[in-house]
Amino acid sequence: MQPRGKEQANFPGRPTSPFLAAPQSSTPFRSPGPVGGIEASGPSRATTPFVSSGPMTGLGASSSPQNMSPFLSSGPAIGTQPSSYRAPPPSIRSNGPSSPPTSSFSAQDASTYQQSQALGFPPAPMHPPPPIGQPHMPTSGTFRPQSQIPVVPMGPPPQSSSQLTSRSNMPLSSGSVFSAPRTPQPLFQGYSNVPQRANVPPFQPDSQFQASRPVSQPPMQVYPAAHVPPTHTSQYHAHQSLVSPPPPVGGPMGFSSREQLQHPLTGPPIGGVQGLVEEFQSLTVGSVPGALDPGVDTKSLPRPLNGAEEPTKILEVYPFNCHPRFMCLTTHAIPNSQSLLSRWHLPLGAVVHPLAEAPDGEEVPIVNFGPAGIIRCRRCRTYVNPYVTFTDAGRKWRCNLCSLLNDVPGEYYCALDATGRRCDLDQRPELSKGSVEFVASTEYMVRPPMPPLYFFLIDVSVSAVCSGLLESSLTQPQMLVVADLDDVFLPLPDDLLVNLSDSRHVVDAFLDSLPIMFQGTSNVESAFGPALKAAFMVMSQLGGKLLIFQSTLPSLGVGRLRLRGDDLRMYGTDKEHTLRLPEDPFYKQMAAEFTKNQIAVDIYAFSEKYSDIASLGSLAKYTGGQVYHYPSFQTAVHQEKLRYELARNLTRETAWEAVMRIRCGKGVRFTTYHGHFMLRSTDLLALPAVDCDKAFAMQLSLEETLMTTQTVYFQVALFYQRYTSSSGERRIRVHTAAAPVVADLSEMYRQADTGAIVSLLGRLAIENSLSQKLEDARQSLQLKLVKSLKEYRNLYVVQHRLGGRLIFPESLKFLPLYVLSLCKSVALRGGYADALLDERCAAGYNMMILPISGMLKLIYPGLFRIDESLLKDFKDGQEPLRQLPLSVQSLDPKGVYVLDDGFNFIIWLGRMLSSDLLNNIVGVELASFPDLSRVVLCQHDNEISKRLMRVLKELRARDPSSYQSCRLVRQGEQPRELSLFLTNLVEDQTAGSSGYVDWILQVFRQSQGS
Repeated sequence: MQPRGKEQANFPGRPTSPFLAAPQSSTPFRSPGPVGGIEASGPSRATTPFVSSGPMTGLGASSSPQNMSPFLSSGPAIGTQPSSYRAPPPSIRSNGPSSPPTSSFSAQDASTYQQSQALGFPPAPMHPPPPIGQPHMPTSGTFRPQSQIPVVPMGPPPQSSSQLTSRSNMPLSSGSVFSAPRTPQPLFQGYSNVPQRANVPPFQPDSQFQASRPVSQPPMQVYPAAHVPPTHTSQYHAHQSLVSPPPPVGGPMGFSSREQLQHPLTGPPIGGVQGLVEEFQSLTVGSVPGALDPGVDTKSLPRPLNGAEEPTKILEVYPFNCHPRFMCLTTHAIPNSQSLLSRWHLPLGAVVHPLAEAPDGEEVPIVNFGPAGIIRCRRCRTYVNPYVTFTDAGRKWRCNLCSLLNDVPGEYYCALDATGRRCDLDQRPELSKGSVEFVASTEYMVRPPMPPLYFFLIDVSVSAVCSGLLESSLTQPQMLVVADLDDVFLPLPDDLLVNLSDSRHVVDAFLDSLPIMFQGTSNVESAFGPALKAAFMVMSQLGGKLLIFQSTLPSLGVGRLRLRGDDLRMYGTDKEHTLRLPEDPFYKQMAAEFTKNQIAVDIYAFSEKYSDIASLGSLAKYTGGQVYHYPSFQTAVHQEKLRYELARNLTRETAWEAVMRIRCGKGVRFTTYHGHFMLRSTDLLALPAVDCDKAFAMQLSLEETLMTTQTVYFQVALFYQRYTSSSGERRIRVHTAAAPVVADLSEMYRQADTGAIVSLLGRLAIENSLSQKLEDARQSLQLKLVKSLKEYRNLYVVQHRLGGRLIFPESLKFLPLYVLSLCKSVALRGGYADALLDERCAAGYNMMILPISGMLKLIYPGLFRIDESLLKDFKDGQEPLRQLPLSVQSLDPKGVYVLDDGFNFIIWLGRMLSSDLLNNIVGVELASFPDLSRVVLCQHDNEISKRLMRVLKELRARDPSSYQSCRLVRQGEQPRELSLFLTNLVEDQTAGSSGYVDWILQVFRQSQGS
């Protein structure tokens, strides 16, 4: 509660009536301490893009124009009084926003309600906007009057009004406060085929939220403010208030010294928490339903144009934690009770990337305890880590997870210094680093290390021959044919595997002869199932990795599949999800056998037609493998991508015969796991092979109604076999992290991590699409977003009266855009006509294994303008490419743009592009070669082409996990431009889905429920 002022300071000429003369809108972004809302205006005025406020006096209606600075730094703002009526629109029920409520008010009540809407903002629209991909259906709502709630003005003590001075060092806004209403900006001139943004789609009301009757409010009290100089810490500046609220219980805590670790299950001192205040941002939403002007400054909307930023701030508080790229929590603040967790509507969990590449300049240290063995807790089997504490002069150590006091082995004993630290602490990486790798002794081995085995299963049907898959640049090995598909056997059980170094010439000869052996084939059938069983017979004794190259739908023998992707009757029904499930249980059964025998499966799918990726991909899903999809494979277009990704698969760091377990401290546990693995027990993940490009997500739950500890610890342990140049070696990679337990919901929001939340939300949505309609999966995402923002709004809306704004925490400023992008991703968007079934399933399999950075880049690709880089000969040290918003308004018909989603490059050529530049890029006269789909982009003998290749090489170097193949598309070239490029511009409105502005309006209105 802030101190309440005694006197009211009014500016001359400003009305003090509870009914304002002219409500006015506020700044689009405000990142204050405690802040009060300013109501939206009838006549539109220029808004300020970014305002960072501390104490600030509220503004009433004024008859004279005012100029406002785009950047302000002030104290807590007391907003103007809202108009006499504010009807918060209904939000969403748990059954989704599409369920229409019944009508329970009379026509007279409705007319009264509609008339009162014009008195203030935000009005409750009568018709809801449909969710993404859902046609609009008119609905009605239930509106019940609420009791009048008096508004108590709150703010800092009165100060001298002379302190409200002009910020001369800040740039001023070019517009007037009371400017003419804005006209909607036309879309990019070359896109007459792209629909203009129509009226804001109505949103879905819900009868559980009641519309309030007009409330008369007393005149506001205005307090002069003291100037607080801004501290720019991010693109959207957030500053501390002069009057701070009480610190949250169990707020930000960390262990900055070893002395703080000597008391188990307690947190470090909280002295630094007293000055913390809540930081949040707000977005002015001034649109009226039915108006063309959205009321939102599109340039001020938050966008992740600087790429994915790693949440390294937690390392400042907990320096002994592992790096967040190895393990990242969705919020680094664990709720202390079930009731608090129920108010956190976003996933509570973690994303684990156990073999991620270490940060620059760092390496995971290797620890070898020798014959003494690895130091572990007797009870919970936790590995020794920086958060354990030593007592009894160094002879005992206490486990930080279960608090058990363990004996220190004699070989590991070391005396303690005066502060209770081990004297050899600096020489012990396991006691000072959050990530270490232990060399496992023989007691951890079930069997001796096996040699790495790669088995290639290649489809040689006519489809594979015609696509060029069997072509080789490298002459007649022996071919053995097994004609019995029902009873498969091995003709040479002991001679089908060879050592590569000893038999390299045989392998090369086979690759040479492969195209010749089947060049005249006319066989269109594929006996994939029997071949899969034969491969299992060969590999079952050693394990390894099975690489499958499949070009057609399996049609012979066990595991044969039928053509089911074109069944339009299934879409939109309760059986739609079955198309995305494996049709034949044979593949999941084989996956279980493969996992049991330590065999991982990677699928390379090349079919131009339907090949049932949903069924084939289950082999990779349950064996820790990966699905590589090359739709309509052509050698000239895809050969570089296939060559790179196959070579990386064979050479990247890989953990063989691995198992992974995540241990938690008292009171919490992981309940669900999401990714590619086989769950061997409740918490043990079986991974026949896992590499540095795969991540896993899991959800966390509380085991206790009220937690008593102040800190929760997590430890990831990956036990695997690693191959060196000489032999195999068993290793255990351990990542340890700590997080505070808090009793304040605002602290959970403050410590939230958008990347981890989006990564977990995406995996949950993919899994939901396997049991329900795509529309339901998208609505579930929208529901979680709206509930979370509504809960956050409820923390401050009563105290600060933030009417007419969508407020959100600094940590989640990109979450609405990322959720919209998820809904528009290939795996989740639209229906039958929006993505081929195989492409949708392949995208879903990829999203289940991507690390955080890869997920964010896939759903919100990078858009760069490169024609300036092609025309200028920049030397070393040139400015990096600037990422642009994913909107058609970012495009210039005279420019060249690259869209990078991590898997493909789409190069967009403007229709007014110089013909010389265009011909140099393509390498031929485009007038005589109009079909860009047949153009293979490569380096030509001119400077423009060479610079283009350098730009693309630079973009590929940012993420080596995949190779982006290039596709050229010309502006106005339909339908290729729409399917390849425009569908990736997620901020634009497309048929059946909202644009970014409309999405913000939907989320805002649905989060206004009281």
